[in-house]
Amino acid sequence: MDFERFRVTPGERVLDLGCGAGRHAFELYRRGARVVAFDQDADELAGVEAMFGAMRLEGEVPDGASAETVRGDALDLPFPDDHFDGIVAAEVLEHIPDDMRAMRELLRVLRPGGRLAVTVPSWLPERVCWALSEDYHTAPGGHVRIYTRAELEAKLKAVGFRVGGHHHAHGLHAPYWWIKCAVGVDNDANPLAKVYHRVLVWDIMKRPLATRLAERALNPVIGKSVVVYLGKPAAPGGAPSAPARETADAL
Repeated sequence: MDFERFRVTPGERVLDLGCGAGRHAFELYRRGARVVAFDQDADELAGVEAMFGAMRLEGEVPDGASAETVRGDALDLPFPDDHFDGIVAAEVLEHIPDDMRAMRELLRVLRPGGRLAVTVPSWLPERVCWALSEDYHTAPGGHVRIYTRAELEAKLKAVGFRVGGHHHAHGLHAPYWWIKCAVGVDNDANPLAKVYHRVLVWDIMKRPLATRLAERALNPVIGKSVVVYLGKPAAPGGAPSAPARETADAL
């Protein structure tokens, strides 16, 4: 996600749907949001909760920010209508058979004028992974579909979202997953996969200029993820808040 496109105002209530290990939830927390990290996996949520506590102890959290974890089902979100100012749904819709029901739930709990960022695996890199490995997409809880961006946007528009901009990300990650699929997705001992993984970790930690430029060039072609930014239309006759107006202008 690009937080210049998905801007967070301190004190806003933001949902991280399918938070996984919590990467986006942690950044939202650092930016002063009131974060709800939501997932089905209790073990993942325990780790996220522990990191929230560590961030508070280390003084990484602005005054007024808050964070909690909630376990539940994306098809039946335990939140009232119009509850969140923003929602992040990163790499989750491709796991859900009834994806449009999940999209309708996202629309329901997002306030009018609120904003949504959705990421899913990009069509081409994902198609290569499926071709190389049956295990990659048949494991329980794995990916059940490959989206084109046009299909993803059409479904989100159909439930009521207004589609804004998009971009691709993680161009350096696609070759790693192709290697993993070719040698076995569970074969962590493969030398090539191990070396490439070390490179990715080094890139994430150090962010050297060379890899930043390489990824910027690769993203439009083989970016592992596509990110789509959306908004929920303001209520008829209602004036959106300042953050919502900024989102509307960006879209």
